[in-house]
Amino acid sequence: MIERCLIEIWNILLDLSFPLIVGIAIAGAVHVILPAGFVHRNLGKRGLGSIIKAALIGVPMPLCSCGVIPTAVGLKQDGASNGASTSFLISTPQTGVDSILVSASFLGWPFAIFKLIVSFITGIIGGAVVDLFDNQDGYTPKQSAADNHFSGYQSRLKEAVNFGIFELFGMIYRWLIVGILLAALISLFVPSGYLSTISWIGGIGGLFLMLLISLPLYVCATASVPIAASLIAAGMPPGAAMVLLMAGPASNIATIGAVFRAFGGKILTIYLATVSIFSIFFGWLFDFIINSGESLAIQHHQNNEWFIIASAVTVIGLSVFMIFNDLQKKYHQKLAHRGMSRDRDIRQSHESTEADMRIQLSVQGMTCQHCAANVTKALESVEGAKVVNVSTDENLAVIDGNPAIDDLIDSVNNAGYTATAL
Repeated sequence: MIERCLIEIWNILLDLSFPLIVGIAIAGAVHVILPAGFVHRNLGKRGLGSIIKAALIGVPMPLCSCGVIPTAVGLKQDGASNGASTSFLISTPQTGVDSILVSASFLGWPFAIFKLIVSFITGIIGGAVVDLFDNQDGYTPKQSAADNHFSGYQSRLKEAVNFGIFELFGMIYRWLIVGILLAALISLFVPSGYLSTISWIGGIGGLFLMLLISLPLYVCATASVPIAASLIAAGMPPGAAMVLLMAGPASNIATIGAVFRAFGGKILTIYLATVSIFSIFFGWLFDFIINSGESLAIQHHQNNEWFIIASAVTVIGLSVFMIFNDLQKKYHQKLAHRGMSRDRDIRQSHESTEADMRIQLSVQGMTCQHCAANVTKALESVEGAKVVNVSTDENLAVIDGNPAIDDLIDSVNNAGYTATAL
């Protein structure tokens, strides 16, 4: 059984790794080529034009549902309309350049292109509905940040590699491992075609069931693809898998809370309604187009080309590297926490000065290192703040210096998280 499971995992890695690496490389290149502030400068005006631009920018961008929240809040703070921010919020996590390539590898280009179009359309519809019902006045874009300047080719390459590995892959690798393991277990324990023998799975009931399962779950767009492929191979209609690939990445419990805090109840309602209604509709439509999934063939590229094998080994190596990197960070966080306790004891026995102040904040809503980086950036933007440690495990931020605590809390809250003083 263990041998069969390892074989399934290896086969999934062979299908997934090369398009994933290509997608990460493209994302890194885009990151260093586009000037800083490009996104923000194009979304300031209220109306359909900004909404369409937001969806066009969001669809290829490789951000998961937790990473997209601070980005969308940043767009809003820099002058983007609520409609454009919502369009970006809906369209971005459902797909991405890496997810598109992985979807094409597993499910074929028709499925991948349909998913891309659906993400674009739902983003536009959600943004348009927000503009229709939201009474927000038109925003005047703030002065955006200066363009990125890299000293040369080597600096650009280093920035692209750092973004691709530490930002993008570091953000999704845990969920990628979970997705691969789940896909392998489904392939092992659910016989091929078994789900097609359950009559109600093929109807609207199966679509609604998948929606109810997907909405509260955290799963990134790339990691959900092998799960969807395994479910289709087990007999689930492709339309239900489409619901998983739309609603799963676009929503989870943490995202719902963050959207409510950042945009309010009205926009949250529109956001959830748009994701739910159009996941069901486009899932049904996809089944209708391909005649209930009979013409969809799951792609299995069981080849031994050297670059396919090298890509799989690279993904394994990167995953192991990120695991050790995270363990090392946790170790340093523990050391910092011990040092913090010693400092507190010293301060209790000596008269402390304002410059010596160490502040602890409880920060809720962080789910990954990308979130920790966003919180760190928000805290460092406050005058007089020097961030010592931000821990996602302990939901804790430690800051030295002489900043105003209220300013720290406001900065973190504006980034889409919830901070309270300890």
